[in-house]
Amino acid sequence: METLTNQLSDRINNLAASATLAMAAKARELRAEGKDIIGLSLGEPDFNTPDFIKDAAIQAVNDNYNSYTPVDGYVELKDAIITKFKRDNKLTYDRSQIVVSTGAKQSLYNVAQVCLNPGDEVLLPCPYWVSYSDIVKLAEGVPVEVETSLDTDFKMTPEQLEAAITPKTKMLWYSSPCNPSGSIYSEAELRALADVLQKHPQIVVVSDEIYEHINYVGGHASMAQFEDMYDRVVTVNGVAKAFAMTGWRIGYIGAPAYIARACNKIQGQVTSGANCIAQRAVITALEAPVSKIQYMVDEFKERRKLILGLLKDIEGFECNEPEGAFYVFPNISHYFGKTLNGTTINNASEFALYILEQANVATVTGEAFGNANCIRISYAASQDQIKQAIARIKKAVS
Repeated sequence: METLTNQLSDRINNLAASATLAMAAKARELRAEGKDIIGLSLGEPDFNTPDFIKDAAIQAVNDNYNSYTPVDGYVELKDAIITKFKRDNKLTYDRSQIVVSTGAKQSLYNVAQVCLNPGDEVLLPCPYWVSYSDIVKLAEGVPVEVETSLDTDFKMTPEQLEAAITPKTKMLWYSSPCNPSGSIYSEAELRALADVLQKHPQIVVVSDEIYEHINYVGGHASMAQFEDMYDRVVTVNGVAKAFAMTGWRIGYIGAPAYIARACNKIQGQVTSGANCIAQRAVITALEAPVSKIQYMVDEFKERRKLILGLLKDIEGFECNEPEGAFYVFPNISHYFGKTLNGTTINNASEFALYILEQANVATVTGEAFGNANCIRISYAASQDQIKQAIARIKKAVS
């Protein structure tokens, strides 16, 4: 058996498992053992995909869409994406700049593979989405964490960006609204970062906007909207979060044409085109007015108010007020070095495990997001589940 293990590549042996998926798997195992686990670890809306989108998928089946799709997506879907970018983001792309992939995660992976050479540095404002760092490492790049704090609403300042840039810096990756903090960069804040980047024309920016529509303050801004940044920004988006379509696996990019061509090339050798039925359904989703999904955003806003109010009553939980997405990212370092019910807590990972075992609530350690003092709690769950979960946590730490 040892001999067989040695046949694995260093690449896979050095790769970390996704912390969010690992926690979800652990929660499923415990449920199978009969434990009443409340899962607040996955970033997955608990709504069903809207009926008008499901109807479009059924129509596509009946219309016999069953053949291989173009590697970079159906022309009709690319046109719907172009219209969406123009309508929602004031961004003008043509078909040669759009690539449809099997989820935004594949979009990110493609971009890393086509842009990075060994040793190239990628700036990641912390906290960042769990997979950024390992996607960069798979492309033999070097993730460089830029620490932020609760004081700045977990947003990177222009001064921090300037200080982090070296001659090896090739890319900057960030999400807004941010997973896991829920923070949103305003247009003015992005402009200030762009002013720094103007001095470093070699840096390509990846702007992950998958949570764009789950916004409680209004006014989503994209880095690519600035004329002097447009040719250096890859805008990543998808339908998983806002349209409750996680399992449909459709993401896309708007990018400089040379990057889009390269992504098309690599995807042609790895997965080829994304699912035919899902693509037809997404055409309908993107062509619909955004108001058709507002009911989900309104409910998430209610849940945000609920969970923030409940967490305020727990000693040692320090939260910012997230402006978007559906997560809270409380600092729980108050508990480090303390012993709870016979268990000594030394870090966020141990705290998350303690909560799982003692409160039967699945969360995710902030260490996976580049912040060792926090945990991520998803409120993409019913209000009853949120109330139960936070009550259990409060009891477990009191």
